[in-house]
Amino acid sequence: MPQQLVVGAGMIGRPLAERLAARGDQVTVGTRSGAMVPGAESMVLNASDPQTFTRAATGMSTIFLCINPRYTDWTTQWPPVIDAALVAASVTGARLVLMGNLYPYGAPTGPMTEHSPETTTETKGLVRKDVWHRARDAHDRGEIRAVEVRASDYFGPGVIGTAHLDDRFFRAILASKTARVVGQPGRVHSWSYLPDIVSTLVAAADHAGEWGRLWHVPSTAVTRDDIAAQLNRRYGTHGTVAGYPQWLLKSLGTLNPMMQEIWASSYQLRVPFLIDSAESERLLGVAATPWADALGTTADSYRASADSA
Repeated sequence: MPQQLVVGAGMIGRPLAERLAARGDQVTVGTRSGAMVPGAESMVLNASDPQTFTRAATGMSTIFLCINPRYTDWTTQWPPVIDAALVAASVTGARLVLMGNLYPYGAPTGPMTEHSPETTTETKGLVRKDVWHRARDAHDRGEIRAVEVRASDYFGPGVIGTAHLDDRFFRAILASKTARVVGQPGRVHSWSYLPDIVSTLVAAADHAGEWGRLWHVPSTAVTRDDIAAQLNRRYGTHGTVAGYPQWLLKSLGTLNPMMQEIWASSYQLRVPFLIDSAESERLLGVAATPWADALGTTADSYRASADSA
């Protein structure tokens, strides 16, 4: 029976652990709080401590690193975590699967593939670029086996907080109100459905062939204006979408560090931002959930929670 260590129990780590447990793997979830996940063992884990991380990874087939620090903490939290993860993977022989994003590519000029140049100059993109390069270099030296799975902005049932397609967006549209968003709502953007992210992580870990590379999550490209229109047709609502002015985001950023980071990466929502996953689909056998199904399942989850409130 494969033994898997999932580090992080957020929007991605939790459903990943549940999926692995459901197929019969022995799963341990490591978090600072010891969060409980159905079907998995839980442990308190300081992922920035190499010794603690190594003990947690002992006997594991795979380490899935799915932590998601606040934007403002990336520069301080990511370096010690990736260093500890590399030590743990090297000492224990566990494979390392990183949950990543598209920030390293910077402002794209076309669809981003796993081989696109990483041209970012933005701080968060540089941090994530460095995380992957450290893992890739350790793989190339023969010290570990590592891959990174990159997704675009995620959505799905239960997504709350600072996601660009979260509960606030859906609830506003379903209430025939205006959803306020970052960027230009008429720009086409790729959206990664949470179950498809999980499927790609699992497939990447199970793949017997290529390691030391990137994989992209199959996603769907659509504007937020079109999403609102689709929801309105489906539910008979009249919601609209409006983007915050860039000057407002920038001004707020002078007072609020989190808003500063949101403004700094808002370019992703002001230009066509498309992910190409052809290699993942061909080599891993993964595919995006049909858009209508993913959108409907997500919207219905928010409607159900509103009805039960």
